[in-house]
Amino acid sequence: MKTLVLFYSTYGHLWKMAEAVAEGARQVEGNEVVVKRVRETLPAELLDKIHATEAQKAFAHVPIATPEELEQYDAIIFGTPTRYGNVASQMQAYLDATGGLWARGALVGKVGGAFVGTATQHGGQETTIRSFHTELFHHGFVVVGLPYAWQGQNGHETVTGGTPYGASTITGGQGERQPSENELEGARFQGRHTAEIARKLAPVAQPA
Repeated sequence: MKTLVLFYSTYGHLWKMAEAVAEGARQVEGNEVVVKRVRETLPAELLDKIHATEAQKAFAHVPIATPEELEQYDAIIFGTPTRYGNVASQMQAYLDATGGLWARGALVGKVGGAFVGTATQHGGQETTIRSFHTELFHHGFVVVGLPYAWQGQNGHETVTGGTPYGASTITGGQGERQPSENELEGARFQGRHTAEIARKLAPVAQPA
């Protein structure tokens, strides 16, 4: 079985969440887990202006995924920042390039889900994940969220991300807040849970 954790990140928060999702997915025996990113679409001068160039060097080694390779995986877990309560344009551009896969039904029956990051506690985490789910449904994915079996989203002692639709993190208005251990644990749970569902749905190999 193969799982892809595919993310876009401006400052590295979603990369850290992606690594945690992958860590959880690797806990499922026999699961080959790959972490990749989508291509940056902002011009270099704008990345410099918003102080993202230096931050992106930390995950520049992560390979860039092509839309065509999605059909190689049994499970795909997508990570994106929120932009005005919706999917970031970089990730949307990637998804918009999957029309050929949609036309062939190449992703029907695959298992998928999404995780996000927002600047503020109520900055559109759930709307973004739900919007992402709509796109996955159009491709025929079996969509998996982050069930309340993960107890980390039940507490209220501290500010934290985490929704029943998928893992999430809060970055702060200037990107000053890094994913907390609770948020990373939610990401690990989602990765493991999604891979476990994919394992259950995987066809049983027939003897030769």
